[in-house]
Amino acid sequence: MPAEPLITDEHRAQLLANGHVRAADAQADLWPVVRLFTPDAHATWLLAALNPADGDTAWGLCDVGIGMPELGTIRLSDLAAIVGPDQLPVRRDLHFHAVRPMSEYLRLAQDNGSITD
Repeated sequence: MPAEPLITDEHRAQLLANGHVRAADAQADLWPVVRLFTPDAHATWLLAALNPADGDTAWGLCDVGIGMPELGTIRLSDLAAIVGPDQLPVRRDLHFHAVRPMSEYLRLAQDNGSITD
């Protein structure tokens, strides 16, 4: 059985639309579109935008499990290649639904040392 894709076509469309918004206004407070995580390594990514120029570089809140979540970029192709210590790949949270803008997720993650939802 093939693994779920990291993002769906609908996610890609929304991430690209947000990428255009971000290109026009880098300070736009976007809402996350998708949550990705490693089931065996405490890493989480809340992605809000995709660079329309390459369609691979995502922007969002990155938490690699060391207590220092921050906004940044990561390539979807790099995420697809990551496996945790038990050889489990990055997965998409099928139940994620954003409830706040990225600025609030960032503030809460920095207060807690990790993304909590």
